[in-house]
Amino acid sequence: MVKLSVIVPFYNVQTYAPDTLRSLRANAREDFEFILVDDCATDGTPEILERAERDLPGAVYVRHEKNGGLATARNTGLDKSTGEYITFLDGDDWLAPGYYEQMLAAMEDLGCDFVRTDHVQCTARARTITRVPHGRRNVVMNPRDAILPTDRSTSVDYPYAWAGMYHRRLADEGLLHFTHGLRTAEDRPWIWRLHREARSFAVLGVHGVFYRRGVSSSLTQIGDVRQLDFIRAFDQVIEETARDRDADALLPKAVRTYCAIISHHLGNIERFEPQVARKLRSMSAAAMKRMPQDVLKDALDSMDYERAARLRRVKRRPAGAEVAA
Repeated sequence: MVKLSVIVPFYNVQTYAPDTLRSLRANAREDFEFILVDDCATDGTPEILERAERDLPGAVYVRHEKNGGLATARNTGLDKSTGEYITFLDGDDWLAPGYYEQMLAAMEDLGCDFVRTDHVQCTARARTITRVPHGRRNVVMNPRDAILPTDRSTSVDYPYAWAGMYHRRLADEGLLHFTHGLRTAEDRPWIWRLHREARSFAVLGVHGVFYRRGVSSSLTQIGDVRQLDFIRAFDQVIEETARDRDADALLPKAVRTYCAIISHHLGNIERFEPQVARKLRSMSAAAMKRMPQDVLKDALDSMDYERAARLRRVKRRPAGAEVAA
């Protein structure tokens, strides 16, 4: 029986894929499988993965005939996975040797639905430990209790799917799949759903996953229209949270986070293509009009002057025809 399934999407990362695959080899075990999803890459990535299928113990190679994006690639891996536990890795990141074995042992000892871990952020030669914004470590808790407070970073603001491990029962209950087709912020509805609906989680004090920042092919570095999928992602967070039994308590957190992300993108609008920048403003205005207006007012009142003023200016914009696009 497969103990752990590791789902790794790849798209045009031929420069980094060999490092990723070497780190998987340093984490291999006879009961681990590595599902390598080629999201229709157009560089040398497919050839690298074909070799890995032969050389990496436990490798399962899957190729998309059409590029679907990270969310869809992860879903493909989930559907192929057979392990009792599941985790993710991106095709341009890497792991410390023995990291998965350490995390799996801790998770089995705790017996919870999922665990979250710190990670090492890598920008050029700089290394910085980024911690889960949750103080208690190695203690099993109710994930709902880690969503609030509204005005501080919490576990739902740390959405990285690869910074954790998940029991198979969550996939069986429909909690691990991502919204098909989301090109960015695909992990935001995912982490909110996980924290609202799973029964138990813990944060581990380990940091053996290395997250590579500043990769030129990453959507976080590209100012095209795909970046605007964050609006669709957060609309989903608001819609689903509004149906929750604790909506009155949780919606202020969801709305404030949505506003903070909108403000972040507006504050960096110069990196977008001009037509995308115009669409960002219009779609942001429409998004704020869709939010519960009393909750939105409280969220804006709680933010610093610069961010609140930026959002209020955009909110006053008329919703143009480009919103529908």
